[in-house]
Amino acid sequence: MAGIRLHNRLLQLAWAMMKTGVIGYGGGPSVIPLIRYEAVTQYKWMEDEEFGEILALANALPGPIATKMAAYIGYRERGTLGAVVSVLAHIVPSGLAMILLLSFVQYLSGAAFIQGMIGAVAPVIAVMLGMMAYEFGERAVKGLGLYAGIALFAVAFGLLQGVAVHPAVVVLLFLGYGAFHLRAVAALNRRKQRKRQQDAEQKGGVTRGMD
Repeated sequence: MAGIRLHNRLLQLAWAMMKTGVIGYGGGPSVIPLIRYEAVTQYKWMEDEEFGEILALANALPGPIATKMAAYIGYRERGTLGAVVSVLAHIVPSGLAMILLLSFVQYLSGAAFIQGMIGAVAPVIAVMLGMMAYEFGERAVKGLGLYAGIALFAVAFGLLQGVAVHPAVVVLLFLGYGAFHLRAVAALNRRKQRKRQQDAEQKGGVTRGMD
């Protein structure tokens, strides 16, 4: 029975990653919403929070983002074999299609119907990326607070677009700040809790003294 479950999960991984590799258009970042749909919504292999954390870490590592996400999801579900199956299912079908159509690529790239397909699918990709960005931003505001979240959005935009800092560097900087922020908030909460306890004890002592 365990072998059947393993076999089914590997088929799920292969089918999900094959779809993201074949349907995905526009490079790694545009494939991420498809991978997120399969991993979080369709098969519920992980929560949205975990997906966002792994996406941030993967952006700080070298290599294509989509294959790194496929490898992590496969490894998380079925170890090394799952990682191999996920990566191969993601890259092999589209790679084979490219090899088979290589002699027609130059012709097809200038064909009117291909240009029409590209123009038609671009808004869909933009909406998918926008929806994912909004959901991640909403969680960031909930976790950091409204003002801190808006300030960090502005800083990130300035670093990426204004100063043109490499995205991996920005991700690492914000990971470090996130760790510091959580520690600082936890320490502040502990201090407030101790103060409330002290105030409660003092009030209790005053009440007993009056009695």
